[in-house]
Amino acid sequence: MLLSPSKEGDMANNSFRGSKHGRHGEAKHEAEFSCSLKELSTLMDLKGEDSVKKIKKKYGDVNGLCVRLRTSPVEGLDGNSEDIDRRKQVFGSNLIPPKKAKTFLQLVWEALQDLTLIILEVAAIISLCLSLYSPPDVERRNCGKAAGGEDDDGESEAGWIEGAAILLSVVCVVLVTAFNDWSKEKQFRGLQSRIEQEQKFTVIRGGQMIQIKVSELVVGDIAQVKYGDLLPADGVLLQSNDLKIDESPMTGESDHVKKSIDRDPVLLSGTHVMEGSGKMLVTAVGENSQSGMIFKLLAAGEDGDGDAKEKAKKKEKKEQKKKEKKDKKRNKDGVTEAQPLNEDGQPEKKKNALKREKSVLQGKLTNMAVQIGKAGLFMSLMTVLILIVRFVVDTFWIQGVPLTAECLPIYVQFLVKFFIIGVTVLVVAVPEGLPLAVTISLAYSVKKMMKDNNLVRHLDACETMGNATAICSDKTGTLTMNRMTVVQAHISGHFYRNLPEPGQVPATALDLLIHGIGVNCAYTTKIMPPEKEGGLPRQVGNKTECALLGLALSLHRDYQTVRNEFPEEKLFKVYTFNSTRKSMSTVLKNHDGSYRMYSKGASEILLRKCGKILSTTGHPRAFKPRDRDDLVRNVIEPMASEGLRTICLAYRDFNAADGEPNWEDEARILTGLTCIAVVGIEDPVRPEVPDAIKRCQRAGITVRMVTGDNIDTARAIATKCGILLPGDDFLCMEGKEFNQRIRNEHGEIEQERIDMIWPKLRVLARSSPTDKHTLVKGIIDSTVLEKRQVVAVTGDGTNDGPALKKADVGFAMGIAGTDVAKEASDIILTDDNFSSIVKAVMWGRNVYDSISKFLQFQLTVNVVAVIVAFTGACVTQDSPLKAVQMLWVNLIMDTLASLALATEPPTEALLLRRPYGRQKPLISRTMMKNILGHAVYQLTVIFTLLFFGEKIFDIDSGRYAPLHAPPSEHYTIVFNTFVLMQIFNELNARKIHGERNVFEGVLNNPIFCSILGGTFLIQIVIVQFGGKPFSCVQLSFEHWLWCIYLGFGSLLWGQLVSSVPTRWLKFLKTAGHGRRQEEIPDEELEEMKDVDEIDHAEMELQRSTVLWCRGLNRISTQIRVVNAFRDSVSPYEGLETPESRSSIHSFMSHPEFRVEDSGPQIPLIDEADCEDDAPTKRNSVVLPPPPTGNNNNTTDHIVPLPGLIPTNSAGLPPCPGSPLHSLETSL
Repeated sequence: MLLSPSKEGDMANNSFRGSKHGRHGEAKHEAEFSCSLKELSTLMDLKGEDSVKKIKKKYGDVNGLCVRLRTSPVEGLDGNSEDIDRRKQVFGSNLIPPKKAKTFLQLVWEALQDLTLIILEVAAIISLCLSLYSPPDVERRNCGKAAGGEDDDGESEAGWIEGAAILLSVVCVVLVTAFNDWSKEKQFRGLQSRIEQEQKFTVIRGGQMIQIKVSELVVGDIAQVKYGDLLPADGVLLQSNDLKIDESPMTGESDHVKKSIDRDPVLLSGTHVMEGSGKMLVTAVGENSQSGMIFKLLAAGEDGDGDAKEKAKKKEKKEQKKKEKKDKKRNKDGVTEAQPLNEDGQPEKKKNALKREKSVLQGKLTNMAVQIGKAGLFMSLMTVLILIVRFVVDTFWIQGVPLTAECLPIYVQFLVKFFIIGVTVLVVAVPEGLPLAVTISLAYSVKKMMKDNNLVRHLDACETMGNATAICSDKTGTLTMNRMTVVQAHISGHFYRNLPEPGQVPATALDLLIHGIGVNCAYTTKIMPPEKEGGLPRQVGNKTECALLGLALSLHRDYQTVRNEFPEEKLFKVYTFNSTRKSMSTVLKNHDGSYRMYSKGASEILLRKCGKILSTTGHPRAFKPRDRDDLVRNVIEPMASEGLRTICLAYRDFNAADGEPNWEDEARILTGLTCIAVVGIEDPVRPEVPDAIKRCQRAGITVRMVTGDNIDTARAIATKCGILLPGDDFLCMEGKEFNQRIRNEHGEIEQERIDMIWPKLRVLARSSPTDKHTLVKGIIDSTVLEKRQVVAVTGDGTNDGPALKKADVGFAMGIAGTDVAKEASDIILTDDNFSSIVKAVMWGRNVYDSISKFLQFQLTVNVVAVIVAFTGACVTQDSPLKAVQMLWVNLIMDTLASLALATEPPTEALLLRRPYGRQKPLISRTMMKNILGHAVYQLTVIFTLLFFGEKIFDIDSGRYAPLHAPPSEHYTIVFNTFVLMQIFNELNARKIHGERNVFEGVLNNPIFCSILGGTFLIQIVIVQFGGKPFSCVQLSFEHWLWCIYLGFGSLLWGQLVSSVPTRWLKFLKTAGHGRRQEEIPDEELEEMKDVDEIDHAEMELQRSTVLWCRGLNRISTQIRVVNAFRDSVSPYEGLETPESRSSIHSFMSHPEFRVEDSGPQIPLIDEADCEDDAPTKRNSVVLPPPPTGNNNNTTDHIVPLPGLIPTNSAGLPPCPGSPLHSLETSL
């Protein structure tokens, strides 16, 4: 709608400036704005014609609403900070308060819930009480040798110290655990806020187009809306060009809604712009917007009845399982089970399609932790049993002590002591540090990857990237610099190898060219002056359009003059660029009632629609098919062979006498064009890309280019990058040919046909987003190779969403990418550079290796500590390592070691091996050799010291000490040597592939060095000053040297172990395989039939119910932390925890992509002209049952979050006409 200059001036004058009444009450402000919050909220509830009528009746038109809100539709707000603050005060900020973070005390309380710690606390308290209580008339020596005699009376009074020390150790463990969780949560929240700060939106303030943070948007702002945006606030349209919105996140309707001022001007937050552009007046932000209201309802519903719902769900699941078991039993008895039917009433076939797997590493670790936990539980029970049996036999049978009531408290003390020893064996045995190590390693990697321009949104992506076997990359901006310039041109019959001077081009042709470039490029695209003197001009907006604007400037003409003559409001009709059209057209209305349309697009597609071409004089002449073939052969192919992108510029006139054309009939409108020029645009390959691709290929990763450019350009760029090498027998094909070769005679995609193409395919040109999705799905589902392919994909457009979602790891472009592409991705490349993907591969592989290092270290400690405690209990009726000492060892090997070994930086050597693959065991045979080899050394040393130490060092024996005996020098040496062996073995654990130099790169990891040094210093303090609480006595300098020498022996022994070739030890087995999809029982798969992914970590955790102590709580805590991170870092993953997101733009913004072909016919890009028949149907929420058979274009369904809004949540029934009601009913 165009404004008269006078009215426009009034608007600008009416723009609400700061006034002296700025701090008055809200009622006063609403009076100043003459439009209340409630009024605007009611308007946003309306849709379609209703909203148009309401605006017309209440405000006259949209401009009337602008006047009420004291803003100008042309100039926008003036940006006065006082005015902005006032608007925030009256209409609210564009923020939704985040869920309150857990306090440190809450995390301490959670850590105290650990069942094993509770058992230890209870045992320590009982021990404490019993040691303080002593019956006055009892003589200890009458209760057996182990109880002690008169000599021990002084020591027995100090018996309370052990119980107190255990309690203190428990407090230490709890504080460390709570601090870990607190620091992780803090780090994750910091990462979330970083993601949110990157979200910016274009607004007009003071007549200038600027980008501001989404949280700074206020009511009254004039926002620029364009293709790919995620709307951050509610608003009303002021102007639109072919604008189509996907409102499925709000309404559940998958069809794209056309928006215009006269038909449906209301835009809702949380919806996606799928096509076109426009301007909107912001009318509601934050909690007052439509999505903000839903947030409030969800938060209220979750706070009120979250626990009740969880219990109900568990109960329902139990009942369902019982029912299934009964049905199975009935089937066994001869009753046939009814098969589920699909829509046509046919029995539904079982789906064999592979599901996307996540948390594979976490699943393997949880599985291993469960198995070790079971073994630890068995060993601890055996230890307690043997201690009790030996004590009973020795006291009552061998010594013949009668059972008397007076001695009962002393015997109970023994039982408590044995129980504490058993529990500490379990504490050491259960490796709850495994999932902690994953969390620390991933969190550390994520933090470091930010510096390498990888912003990780889903934690799993980091781990998965280490197994990547294929990368499907875009060309523009990823492999190339995305700084485009026109270097060759064919204008008016002349082919210019270098750009012409303005005088060489006919004046009429030059005018048409400059006008076409000026109006038919997005007005948000500009060439700005360089930031530094002597630098290159800055390109803002679409880089291809920037190249065309640069061409206009190089011809000494100013495109801005053309734009001033035809402002955006005067453009009659705009057909925006999309992947189906491959072109953009703008229609201008002339004064005489005629129309002129300028078009630009892919040269070979647009030339087919040209009937004329400008001659050497600048006048149109006939353009026959033969002329077109000549132009392709002599101009376009030579340009493309040099790696240039070719763009055709054309125009068409519509006479007034012919009447107004039907603008909706796009196929007829876009014919009979006159070609003005064909230009060749250069986009140089990034200098670092060829080397990065070479490193990928060396690391066993295949790089494929998937681009929308023509095949000659794509082939030339692929050769420059090193994707194609001379003499290689690899395939390059266009999307059309690819579609024909993968489909059968019925137009259906067949996996067998894809399997014949993808292994050799390296370049897919002129491809649509559907082709990209089909290729990715085909590679992932393929069973041609032994290993399942792990595919990473890059994408920047809204239509790349399905492929990014389908891929194992989706990379979105941080600079060129749309909001929708970023939401569908797992990692955002903040510099749009391919070499950053290679860094992500390095970090992913490093995570796997870090976990293996930690595993090698921990399992050695596990094996040794458990065997020593068990054997000691069997032989000496006591564990050589006391409860408090074991807790310290547990702290070393779990928390501190996981921090030290899981934070190793990656090295280039990681790219010299092939991907591990998802089925690779966590513990290789080399690692198993290291674990058992070092365990042999440590056990030999410990048992030698335990049974012969007193003779070797000429000291008193610590074996067979009575109940409250003082600490012995003998057992202190055993404990000290054991800990020092672990400290030195931590250096050995840094190498897992049999390398000899264990010190290589150790100084590059300051965390490792500081933890190693810190542990050693604390050990000195414990031994020298720990005294009774740690059951230690001070050691002499000579004894310390012996302990250090025996500890250092681990390094020398490590050299010996690595000298033994692994191939000799055929009997060694690998461990930590995890479960393949094929190994998962049908019952479990049946339970997961509605989900698109298999979460191995969650699945293994559910199987681990046998592990009832220490591990279970801690492991589940780690998984909860990882899940919380997914939810908080990925605000677009769904609505499981909406309160964890802190800004409005993150609402429901993960479209549930569905891809299906529009029909059996092969979609040809140049034939699919109508925008309504685009081959990709995005964001579908209505999910019919999947078609049967193994068709490759069957839908990948994602169930849209059942129970999104509880019925009558918070006691507020949604009104039937509101989007909230539609959202509830659709879900």
